Amino acid sequence: NGLGERAGNAALEEVVMAVHTRRDFFPCDTGIETTELLPTSRLVANVTGFYVQPNKAIVGANAFAHESGIHQDGVLKARETYEIMKAQDVGWTNNRMVLGKHSGRNAFRSKLEELGIMFDTESELDDVFARFKDLADKKHEIFDEDIQALVTESITEEVNEYYQLDRLQVCCETQVTPEAEVHMTVNGEAREAKASGDGPVDAAFSAIEAIVDSGAELRLYAVNSITGGTDAQGEVTVRLMQDQRIVNGQAADTDIVIASAKSYVNALNKLHQSEFREHPQIAAADL
Repeated sequence: NGLGERAGNAALEEVVMAVHTRRDFFPCDTGIETTELLPTSRLVANVTGFYVQPNKAIVGANAFAHESGIHQDGVLKARETYEIMKAQDVGWTNNRMVLGKHSGRNAFRSKLEELGIMFDTESELDDVFARFKDLADKKHEIFDEDIQALVTESITEEVNEYYQLDRLQVCCETQVTPEAEVHMTVNGEAREAKASGDGPVDAAFSAIEAIVDSGAELRLYAVNSITGGTDAQGEVTVRLMQDQRIVNGQAADTDIVIASAKSYVNALNKLHQSEFREHPQIAAADL
C-alpha cells in the first residue's frame, strides 16, 4: 500500500506484479501467491487506518476500471489491449454475489470461504453472522467489503471492554451548537454525560471524555466509505496517544457518528490494556 515511504520501501504489490508480469525481463520468481495481494492490502489498510487511494496501482479501486466508451469496447473485445495483467491474478473477482437480509447461514459461510476468511469455532461464526443480519436490516445489499468490515470489527471487539458504549444521542441543526448525550458502562458502572462541540462527532467525543477523563490526545480521525451508496457503511479509525502510548480504534456503522463513537471507545479500551504499542520515534528516542 506504499507504507514505509520514508524508509525507502517500495510498494510490495507493485514489485511483485512487475516481476510476475515481465518475466521476460526479470528472470526470477518471488514465490508470492499474487491472488492474495488484494486481500492482504485490505487487511493492512484496516489494521493501520491508512486506506488505499482509488488511483493506486494494482490494489486501487480504479486500477482495472475503464470508463471511456472506446476504451470499454476495446477491453470487451481484447482485454490484453489495455491491461498488461489480469485483475484476477491480483485477487479481484468478477463474482459479485450480493447478500441481503434473506441470505442464510450457508450462503454467508460460502461467501466467507470465497473471501478466504475462516474461524476457529462455530461461536465466532455465529457472532459475525448475527452482526451480518443486523446490518442487513439497515442496508439493502451487503458487499464483500461490508463482510470484511464486520469481521474486522468482531476481531477488534475481542479487546477487554472496560468501557462500553450503551447509547448515543446527538442533536444538531443549522446555526445551533451540536450537542451529544452519551450513556456508557465503565467497569460495570453505568454513567452518562452531555457535551457540545463543533460538530456531532466532536460533541460525542467530548461527552465520552467527560465520562472517562482519559486525557488522551486525538492524533488521527479518518473515515472511509466501505462501499458506494447513501446506505454505505462508514469505517472510522481513531488514533489516540496517552503517555507516549499510541493505539488505533476502529468501528463501522451505517451512521458515521455512531461509528466514530464506537471507534473512540475501542481505542480507549486498548489504552486500558496492560500492553501498549509505542510510537517508533518515541521508542527510539528513549534508547
